[in-house]
Amino acid sequence: MIEIDAALVRRLVASQFPHWADLEVRPVAAGGWDNRTFHLGSDRVARLPSARRYAAQVEKDQLWLPRLAPHLPLPIPAPLATGAPGEDYPHPWSVFGWLEGEAALTAPISDLSAFAADLAAFLAALHRIDASDGPPPGAHNFFRGGALATYDDETRRAIATLEGQIDTVAATEVWDAALASTWSGPPVWVHGDVAASNLLVQDGRLSAVIDFGCCGVGDPACDLAIAWTFFAGDGRQAFRTALPLDAATWARGRGWTLWKALITLAQAPGVNPAGFGTARRVLEEVLAER
Repeated sequence: MIEIDAALVRRLVASQFPHWADLEVRPVAAGGWDNRTFHLGSDRVARLPSARRYAAQVEKDQLWLPRLAPHLPLPIPAPLATGAPGEDYPHPWSVFGWLEGEAALTAPISDLSAFAADLAAFLAALHRIDASDGPPPGAHNFFRGGALATYDDETRRAIATLEGQIDTVAATEVWDAALASTWSGPPVWVHGDVAASNLLVQDGRLSAVIDFGCCGVGDPACDLAIAWTFFAGDGRQAFRTALPLDAATWARGRGWTLWKALITLAQAPGVNPAGFGTARRVLEEVLAER
């Protein structure tokens, strides 16, 4: 893993964007794992891929986010500049405009059902955007929007590893049901990582959607995992009601959610204790709906 700190960012900015060299650089709280994010003054952020496998997302963000933004009902990150490798940092990197708001993971939300409906409206608008030239699923977005079968071997290994710890029969049933269908419509735009940490809140309402690094075009099922990872009860129902997707797509959405929960649980609990607890809760939510 590359050591990325504020000193590196200052050197990169000074050498490539000298007109911003006097701006303060400081880490963004909860600035991400795939990318490291730093405030650049008060209204910009520098975003640097933390490893080579994330670097292809830089060009994609620069090309597609300005094209998607006019068609969406909420703000998304606006690219301002592209940085080049330098100062012993080997990847391209980006400067974006700063979006105000607190991540939904910790922010107070006034009405979770209204929040869910607003998110559904955002995703429905994303799905309506012309996807004919968009990037298909691949290594750049870890096959989000692609076939769940990509992760079949990994999921079944995780189920076998968890024998005696979870209801493996139920997990297999949910997984098999998810694999029983594929997206039959034309490819649509997907965000690829709809998580509470990528949803911003202001005044108790959804105010922006960030981190499009896993975006692409394909099957929208991957964007439904938030129904189980963040919503429950009335909130989950409001989200589902507001998205015009069929039962098979929701079954694949459960499959995406199940896959991530299982591979997290199959790791030793000491690797990611917080994630382990969350994954167990999510798994219980998914299996309860089988």
